[in-house]
Amino acid sequence: MLIVLAFIILFHLVAAVLLFVATIHNAWWVVSSTRGDVIYTDLWYSCNVTCYPVENSHTVEAAYLQAVQATIILATILCCISFFIFLLQLFSIKQGERFIFTAIIQLLASVCVMIAASIYTTQNKSFHVPSLQRGSFGSSYILAWISFPMTLVSGLMYLVLRKRK
Repeated sequence: MLIVLAFIILFHLVAAVLLFVATIHNAWWVVSSTRGDVIYTDLWYSCNVTCYPVENSHTVEAAYLQAVQATIILATILCCISFFIFLLQLFSIKQGERFIFTAIIQLLASVCVMIAASIYTTQNKSFHVPSLQRGSFGSSYILAWISFPMTLVSGLMYLVLRKRK
């Protein structure tokens, strides 16, 4: 049982780290110019040698970008909260009970990741300036999609998991 518990904790921590990296790292969108420069764009900044804010990110036209920012941050926060609730429940719930509250919060984190990555997938051209629209998805975007099934599976594991001796 201790091995299963360690595996679940490790799996949850890996999902949280992936969410943190996907949120913080600046490689959601990568554009290679004809001069050989590479511009990395995340949810807040575009960077080549120096970083500058995403243009018009505070306007109504960039509402999709704001939705992605909000949901990916919410997913990261919910993933961390569910881990702490799991640790609290590990020491406080009775033997034989399930980690339902932890599972619900982790599944909400999974839904938030899916929403953020889906919106970014469909609307990424709408909030990039024309010079940055001829790019491709970067590593942070891929990490966000990888963290979706990890948080989903983690939430499902908490639904199945019962506290034992």
